[in-house]
Amino acid sequence: MSLGFLYVIFGSLALTLGDLFMKTWVDKNSYGNFSIGFACYIIGMLFLAFSFKYKNIAIASMMLVLFNIITLLIVSWFLLKEPISIKEGIGIMLGITAIIILESN
Repeated sequence: MSLGFLYVIFGSLALTLGDLFMKTWVDKNSYGNFSIGFACYIIGMLFLAFSFKYKNIAIASMMLVLFNIITLLIVSWFLLKEPISIKEGIGIMLGITAIIILESN
């Protein structure tokens, strides 16, 4: 696993945390959650920028978005009890397949 790949993973996890804090801000109107969510977004983008040293910009950006979507779907299913549709499940599988293809040498 390359350093660029790890940067993308950490960046996407930071974005997912940011999304969760932003959802809490919307639901509870808590500006503390907004601030934390915004900070998580900045950290996620910093990880993405560092990944550009090791990965093609388009590939790194696409992987970050895919990981973010996949982790959001999983977290929303576990924590928020939101159902995952068949269409979303297929999308997750396609996203994982795309990442495997892009990471294989």
